[in-house]
Parts: sequence; C-alpha cells; structure tokens
Amino acid sequence: MEPKSVNDGALNRILTLCAFKLATQKYVRRIFHSSGGVVFVSKYCIKSTSVTTLTEANNMQFVSSHTSIPVPKIHCAFEHAGRTYIVMEKIAGQYLGLGWVQRPEASKARILEQLRSMIAQLRAIPPPQDVGVANVNGGPIYDQRLPKQSNWGPFKTIKDFHRELRNGIEAEAFQDPSLAEELRELASFHNQPWPAPVLTHGDLSSLNILARGDDIVGIVDWETAAWMPPYWEYTSAWHVNPQNMFWQEEVDRFLEPMPYELKMEQIRRKYFGDF
Repeated sequence: MEPKSVNDGALNRILTLCAFKLATQKYVRRIFHSSGGVVFVSKYCIKSTSVTTLTEANNMQFVSSHTSIPVPKIHCAFEHAGRTYIVMEKIAGQYLGLGWVQRPEASKARILEQLRSMIAQLRAIPPPQDVGVANVNGGPIYDQRLPKQSNWGPFKTIKDFHRELRNGIEAEAFQDPSLAEELRELASFHNQPWPAPVLTHGDLSSLNILARGDDIVGIVDWETAAWMPPYWEYTSAWHVNPQNMFWQEEVDRFLEPMPYELKMEQIRRKYFGDF
C-alpha cells in the first residue's frame, strides 16, 4: 500500500508552503523557532526535512487510531517539488532529557511506568497477515543508523531482514577462527524461528518524549516506526544518541531487558556497521 497524503487540498497546500517559506527565512527563524526543517507556527508544527516522508504521517495516524499513546494530530501532509510537508499539532511539553538527571526518583518512576504502559499498547497491536519487516503501509523501513543505506526492504520475513543485515553471509562462510565463533552465533541467532514482528517506534530517545511535570504528553519522531523483530525496540533504545548516554541506564525500566539480544546486536554492529 502506498503512503497517503492527508487533507491535501489546494488551500492547505498553499497555506503550508507560504508559512514554511516565511518561517525559514533568515531574519524570522528565531521568531518561529525554526530549526532543521521543523518550524512552529502558533499551535502548529510544520516538518519538512530531507528525510521526511508521508509514511511518518501515516505512522502517527495508525498509532493514534490503535492506541491511547499521545502522538501529534496530523492536520495535513503532502508532497511538493520533491519534499514532504507534514502539518501537525504542536504539543506543549518539555523534552524528557532536559533536566532528567535532576528529577526525583519518584518522578522518574512515574514517568517510566507511563512509558512502559504506552509501549505495551504499541507491541500489542496485531501485525497484518504475512508481514515480515515493513512500515505500516507495507513498504520499506527507514533508519539512518542502518549500514549502507537508510531505506531497507520491505522483507517478507524477519530472517530475510537479518540476512540483509549480514550482507547475505551465512554461518558456513565464517572460516576465520578468530571471527567464526561470534559470527556463527550471530547467524544462528538471526536464523532461529521468530514470532510475529511487533510495531516498534525505533528511536525511543529521551529527546523524542515530551512531558509536563510527571506526565508524558507526547511521543514524536515516528519516521523509524515499523513492524520489526521483537528485540528491535530494546536494542535501538539502548544505542542512544551520544548526547543522550544517560538514557541507557533507564531503558531496562520501561522495556523488557533483553541482554542476549543486545549482545547479538553489538556483534552485528561490530562487524557489519551502524552507518
């Protein structure tokens, strides 16, 4: 299924393009808090980065319709001149990473329990029949941390996805004794029978979670959301942005710890790369 535009009538297009162009002008950027292809105009946020796609808007709509997770409401999304524009609700909140280490433990616990409940909702959504690894539209997944390219698939099975992560190399090819043990274990892990994929945000950094006080009011940046192997949420959250390293200490408090899966991902990244 192809990604779909949202409320992309002529008037919405014209207003969005004019607002975005104005807000990104050199002398007015600060007024509209414009940065990196994201601008805030009144109660709206307009996003149009080099990697923004309609799938991101579709991801948010899908999550909103199947869970109570607070995601920005999509007002308009369309493609124009090779770029995608998404107009969404501006959520009033502070990035969780700001001041996190100074929060009292009771406050942290309340927030992380909310996050645990929200992710449980996400993972409980039944996947479409015969889906392997794909976005909510059945198309390619996006993750700029993956090696070689940012768009992958879609894949009919999790095993197919894993094979691509190993550049198609199977365990029998690992002849070097210094490499064979780790890489054969990785291939064995990848080739085991897998349960159904789960819907995964894919970038649960504290910089993608908004809070007011002790309440989570928004989870943003859904471009990496997709049907993924069950461990992917955990290992992706653990491998955080270098500016967000403290968050590693919190991941086990809102996601089921998966130490063996994390070990396998670290081996995969060691030999086959992140970027």
